[in-house]
Amino acid sequence: MKVTWNEKACCHSGNCVRTLPQVFAIENGHFVIRPENAAEDEVRAVVNACPGQALSVPAD
Repeated sequence: MKVTWNEKACCHSGNCVRTLPQVFAIENGHFVIRPENAAEDEVRAVVNACPGQALSVPAD
């Protein structure tokens, strides 16, 4: 599974980092996404809940 992030759309609410910190994290000032660290349905739920719609899962 791949998750993309649109920095320009991001409103920096932090919902993703608070909800799934093992997947979404800030490391050394950079946003890191590791979708392999959670179940696909959990990752999709956070992506769908993004208030700025900055996260997406591209179609295969």
